[in-house]
Amino acid sequence: MSGRAHEETGQSIAFVLMDRFSMNAFASVIEPLRLANRLLGREFYTWTTYSLDGNSVIASNGCDVLVNKSIRELIDADITLLCTGIDVERLPLNSDLGNKLRRLNAMGRTFGAICTGAYLLARYNLLDGRRCTIHWENLRSLREEYPDVEVTSDIFAIDRNCITCAGGMASLDMMLRLIAIQHGAYLAHEVAEVALYQNMRSGESAQRHDIEARTGISNAKILDAIRIMDLHIEDPLSCQQLAMTVNLSPRQLERLFRRHFNCTPGQYYLRLRLETARDLLRRTSRPVLDVALACGFASTSHFTKCYRERFLCTPTEERQSYQWANTRTTSGVGTATPMRLVAK
Repeated sequence: MSGRAHEETGQSIAFVLMDRFSMNAFASVIEPLRLANRLLGREFYTWTTYSLDGNSVIASNGCDVLVNKSIRELIDADITLLCTGIDVERLPLNSDLGNKLRRLNAMGRTFGAICTGAYLLARYNLLDGRRCTIHWENLRSLREEYPDVEVTSDIFAIDRNCITCAGGMASLDMMLRLIAIQHGAYLAHEVAEVALYQNMRSGESAQRHDIEARTGISNAKILDAIRIMDLHIEDPLSCQQLAMTVNLSPRQLERLFRRHFNCTPGQYYLRLRLETARDLLRRTSRPVLDVALACGFASTSHFTKCYRERFLCTPTEERQSYQWANTRTTSGVGTATPMRLVAK
């Protein structure tokens, strides 16, 4: 991304809204642009909303959002961002959209995605040799399906002409960074101040709260053990190996886990691996055996037995049930509230 190449002419931004996109992430990329224009006293940033067919798109919160154009009319834009949300893995690939993105990339235009959109970019083969990020719920599945793509857990990533962010308030941080690159840090801070956003974050900031905040536990030995478990999902450590890495005896480690979680380290570890497996079953199309191996199970029979005991269904039933649930219409979700978003 060039620093101030468009200082005089301004920048045009195309937002491609996909089914069940995140309204929170979308609003967080548009509002900084509006505020920047206001503070600059001119319309430096202009934006246009697109859908695959030009019809409205239902966001994940049930709002029916009207768009300006269909992607057939997307000829050129300085920045093009895919706006997605939940169940991005089940969005059908659209050849027109893929061709448009590849053409814009060839022209040297900036492209990218917010929230879960990096998954679509990977499916269009636009992330080869690039660094990207995605919402933490989709991190493991994207890494599993596209091992050649460098997927980080940062809140946003800028790699040459490709920009991605994890969604939510990270969208605001990414746009503030863009504004700082083009107009300087002073304007970015002004925008953040008007938005009552106190702490501008760098791209390298972590997406999730640390383990201590998530578990409510401050014992350093337990926190270290959980971190190590998470790093060794595919190749689980024995309780003795785990205890050695945190400089405890197996009995001491078991006492700590029983006191804080009412279970053994092995039971906690198994639950963590099974929850990871459920996520992969829901978010990827990988065979059940592949999912089992990725989560440290040597056979599908052992995996299926453990899975049924934990979730009261088999891995295959989990996948079929989840896919069925997500093919239902969204007509009963929330109250559809049409909105017109027009570049101003």
